[in-house]
Amino acid sequence: MPSEETGSHQPGRKLLDETRHFAKDSRIKSWLYTGSTIGLLAAALVLAAVIPWWPARLGAAVLGGLLFVRAFIVFHDFMHGSLLRGSRLAKAVLWFYGLLMLTPPRYWRYSHNFHHAHVGKPVASEPGSLPLMTSDLGSFPLMTTAIWREASTWQRLRYRVSRHPLTFLFAYLTMFFFSICLLPLLKDPGKYWDAGLSILAHGGLLAAVWVFAGFPVLFFAFLLPFTIAAALGAYLFYAQHNYPGMHIVAAEEWTYYRGATESSSYMKLGPIMKWFTGNIGYHHIHHLNPLIPFYRLPEAMAAIPELQEPDVTSLHPREILACLRLNLWDLEKQRLVSYREAAGPA
Repeated sequence: MPSEETGSHQPGRKLLDETRHFAKDSRIKSWLYTGSTIGLLAAALVLAAVIPWWPARLGAAVLGGLLFVRAFIVFHDFMHGSLLRGSRLAKAVLWFYGLLMLTPPRYWRYSHNFHHAHVGKPVASEPGSLPLMTSDLGSFPLMTTAIWREASTWQRLRYRVSRHPLTFLFAYLTMFFFSICLLPLLKDPGKYWDAGLSILAHGGLLAAVWVFAGFPVLFFAFLLPFTIAAALGAYLFYAQHNYPGMHIVAAEEWTYYRGATESSSYMKLGPIMKWFTGNIGYHHIHHLNPLIPFYRLPEAMAAIPELQEPDVTSLHPREILACLRLNLWDLEKQRLVSYREAAGPA
């Protein structure tokens, strides 16, 4: 949660105060949504494992992928403390789920909380690291056009790879295995030992299913669903902070409130995708107050007029292409631009 804002930032403090009413979960609803999500996910994966007709099996795998996304939101909210806070049973179930799904709780909480505390905030790059406009800890890196023009070939390659659509498509390996598990483990094994445990648990699950059920079952009942979920989740996270209209506030003017409302989008989705994505499209509200349970985010938006005119994006192909084409921050134009636009006239 942000620190209290004062002085010229009273509007942000007032708005945050208005959201506090919604930052309370219903234990009955939270358990109902948690249990039903895990149950439906298990059922979809079992169907993908046992159905003999491959088109139906494929459909069950896709359904499983979408339910993986919803299950991640449940895990995500528990880690924020917005639902089932203090429940030992929920902690045991969801921490175990996080370990199995390449989301070690210790590192994920650290990096994700950093992301929340610094979204849209310019930072100074550490010596020897990739020179950036905003931090890449818990988020996607962002360079200015000026930094891009001065960057070395190697720095440009690293940057392009980190934001390339193929990186999102194969987020199972690039983000969940490599960035969330392997890198933290190699950098600080004593602190992030659960990243190693996550790799072992996940690898053990894959090996067990392959040995006892065969590769086709492994593919349809886990590899394909998890690949779909990781790719969709990676893009959702990217697009909610990398979209036309996104604004980076100068460091001396940045506040938690401005980062939440000016550097986070509202992703307009239909009711079905809202359900599968756990309302994560209400991202500007989630960033303003991460203690609001996912099922109360629409209620908060409907009740607070100041939250009803955010920057909007969607999963329409045109919107996806628009987001993917924006890769650099132009300080003069005060907006995101493409690599081509940053290069200027040929």
